[in-house]
Formats: sequence, C-alpha cells, structure tokens
Amino acid sequence: MTYASHLFSHSRKLKSATNLLQHDSTLLVRCLTNDIRPSIEKVDDIAKVHRHVFVRGRREETPLVGLPPHQEIGMPSLSPTMTEGNIARWLKKEGDKVTPGEVLCEIETDKATVEMECMEEGYIAKIIHGDGAKELKVGEVIAITVEDEEDIPKFKDYKPSSSGAPAPAKEPSVSAPPEKEVAKERVSSPEPTSSDASSSSDRVFSSPLARKLAKENNIFLSSIKGTGPDGRIVKADIEDFLASKGKDVSATASKAKGAPAAASLDYIDIPHTQIRKVTASRLLMSKQTIPHYYLTVDTCVDKLMELRNQLNSLQEASGGKRLSINDLVIKAAALALRRVPQCNSSWTDDYIRQYNNVNINVAVQTDNGLYVPVIRDADKKGLSKISEEVKLLAQRARENSLKPEDYEGGTFTVSNLGGPFGIKQFCAIINPPQAGILAVGSAEKRVIPGNGPDQYKFASFMSVTLSCDHRVIDGAIGAEWLKAFKGYIENPESMLL
Repeated sequence: MTYASHLFSHSRKLKSATNLLQHDSTLLVRCLTNDIRPSIEKVDDIAKVHRHVFVRGRREETPLVGLPPHQEIGMPSLSPTMTEGNIARWLKKEGDKVTPGEVLCEIETDKATVEMECMEEGYIAKIIHGDGAKELKVGEVIAITVEDEEDIPKFKDYKPSSSGAPAPAKEPSVSAPPEKEVAKERVSSPEPTSSDASSSSDRVFSSPLARKLAKENNIFLSSIKGTGPDGRIVKADIEDFLASKGKDVSATASKAKGAPAAASLDYIDIPHTQIRKVTASRLLMSKQTIPHYYLTVDTCVDKLMELRNQLNSLQEASGGKRLSINDLVIKAAALALRRVPQCNSSWTDDYIRQYNNVNINVAVQTDNGLYVPVIRDADKKGLSKISEEVKLLAQRARENSLKPEDYEGGTFTVSNLGGPFGIKQFCAIINPPQAGILAVGSAEKRVIPGNGPDQYKFASFMSVTLSCDHRVIDGAIGAEWLKAFKGYIENPESMLL
C-alpha cells in the first residue's frame, strides 16, 4: 500500500506517460517493485523502459526517445545447436527497400550457410555488422529497418547496446555497501608473516641457528621437516631445503633457455570455422559423456560388387547415375535398423526414445569441416534414389549451402573411409544424440582355405565397426544388428525384395 500511495501521488507526472504504458502493460507492476520505485520521480526514466519481442529471428522494438519507429533485426537461431553465427555477406545495402521473402544476407551457422529472408516491408536504415562479422550471439542486433525512407538518415550514428537488449537502470543496491566493506576488509587485512604462522599453528621446535638462517632466507619453519631429536629442525635441514630450492630454480632457468628454440618454430594459425568449432565441441562431449564400445565384423562383398556391376549396367542403359558401394551400405544399414529397432534409438534421462523413422546421416568431408547430411526414410527408398540424394547433398556440403532440413533429424550415421581413402578399419565417434555409428573400411582380397590341403580360393572382405552407446545398445543387441547388416551385404538380393 505504501508503494501504491507513492505512485498515485505522482499521478500528474504519470499522465504524460499514458501512451507508453499502453505499449507495455507490465510497466505498472514493475513500478511498484522496490528496484524500480526510485525511478518514478522522473517520467523520463520511465520512458527508458521498453520491451523487446522476438519473432522468428526479428526483434521489434518500441520507439526510443529521439528516434522514429524502427525494428531491430537480430541474429536468428537457424538450428537447434546454434548459439552464435557469422555473416557471410549482405545481399542488401543501407537505403535499399526490402519486401517479405527477399534475402537480406547469408548467415554462416554452426553447420551450413543459410539465407536469411526479410519478414516485413521497409527500408534498411543501418547495417550494424557487415560482411565477415564473426561470433555474433543469437539475438544480437545486426541491422535496423524503418517503414519510411525519410527516417533512414536519423540512424546514421545509431549504436545498439552491447548485449542487444536495453540496459537496466543503474540504481543503488541495498547489498552493495556490505560487499564493498567486505572487499575493503579483504584488501586491508595484512599478509601473514612467518611469526604469525608459527604462533597460529602448533609450536615448531628448532635450534637458534636454524631459526636465524630461516629468517634470513624468509623460510617458514612449518614447511620443513626436522631431522633432529624429536623432530627438531636443525641447521642442516635449512641448508638441505635451500639446496633443493636452488635445483628448482636452475631447472626453471634451463627451461627458459630452451624457450627460444620453441619460439623459432615456423607455423601459421588457421582460424576456426564455425562448423569446426561445433564439431569439436559435440565430439568432445560425446567422448566424455557417452560410454562407447566397439564391435567389428568382416563381410564378404563379392556378391555385393557383382550386383552393383549389374545394376550400373542398367543405370547406364537408362541414362541414370552409377551406384557406389556406399549407397548399398546405406541401404543395408537402414534395413538392419528396421530389423533391430533398438539400435535406432537415443538416450534421455527419463527414457530411451526409439524412432519409427530410419534417417541415415552420411559423413562428408569438406574443406570447411565435417558435414553429416541426412537421407530420410532410407529403408523405404530405392538404391537409385539413395544414390541421387547422397550425391546432391554431398555437393551442397562442399559448396557450404546445406539447409537445416538437409542435416537435422538423423537417427544413425554411416562414415566411410574405406572407398575414398583405403582405410582398412577404424572406430568412429558417436554423433549425439544418436546411439550408434557405423565405420566402413576398405575391401581387400584374401585367400580362403578350401576343403582339401591344396584347395583355396580368393574373396573380397570389408571390415565394418559399429560404435555403440552402452546406455542404449547392449552388447548382444549390437551383435544382432551387425549380424543383420552382414546378412544384407553378403546376400544383397534380399535388399531388393
């Protein structure tokens, strides 16, 4: 009631702020709080309190004092893991008219470069962050738009607050003085001396000569273990301590002498790309929080390669594109996930989520970093469709033009270093929140013993390693999935049924 009577006593001043209160219905309640009450004395202070509304990456702002109506465009959140982004380039410049659907700029997210479209009609009055601006937090103001072209010059020197939000009113805090007093007390408290340390702890027995030598060298007697009678510290103990301290100093000096050799190394510093920073963060989190284990199996791929040759002949005759071994591996992995759905899951604190869709992420290496575009419902698609999508998404990844829908929503990942690089076998890191990733090695010919002593034959084998999240996939379940996968690889005709 005291705050309310205080407010109504200033009703005449508040009448001039009627329009402002209509724009911010919560201001009246805020004025009744202890933190805002001192600012009621001035209506100008009330006018400084304004609201921000975030709508699909755009932040609309009520008119500030001295500035016409305008809108602040904030850095949008274009993926679930995005916390900051870079501006690749602006496609519009200051003074340009923009309409809904027009592309304003290209934003480099944590996974791709995405076009940012205009949401409302207007004019670009000010570009806060230009081409190449890096590490802009989500919501941070990047541009200003106005409705009237005549208002553009008024934003020539406009600068938003550093946080992209209105700065809170600077008012004295009740708890501030005690904090300052505590800080002063901490600063004014004297450093403990050797005598203070001795008096505040148990008594240390030492000889007069040892005490004198310790005082001359500023040594705490409590840090030395005595070797005299009943643990008494003698002169030899002080000398031994000084000798060991001298060895530490000489070792430090020798390291310092060796420093110029390290400084003479020839190197260059390569700035992190956004995708590389996010990849590093997610993979580190994966290895630290997911209990990995690995299962490896060798699969005979003779029938698979024979089927691929037959299908490629049909593709070429019909004008289609050739199939790769990786296309067949993706199809086999998807069908194995359909047969063993426990591996098509992810871990949460309350439950294991098992997915009905089989969406396979495919690892693609580019100059900018590692991308994992997704093939949705791979278990239901034909081999030619899978091959077409893999080639298209890989090209977009290399051009850094993937859209969020091109890489989000995967339930399992396939990484192939065998075909492109000839790696025989490797263990991949799980891509969270998924529970498994398949590492595919290269195929190699091996000699297979026959029934007789001089009988043998040649066959091609490919090693694959399944990395599993042990919280979700038990060892027997992982082995069952690999058995199903191997069955599809060694009898590839079953994938066509």
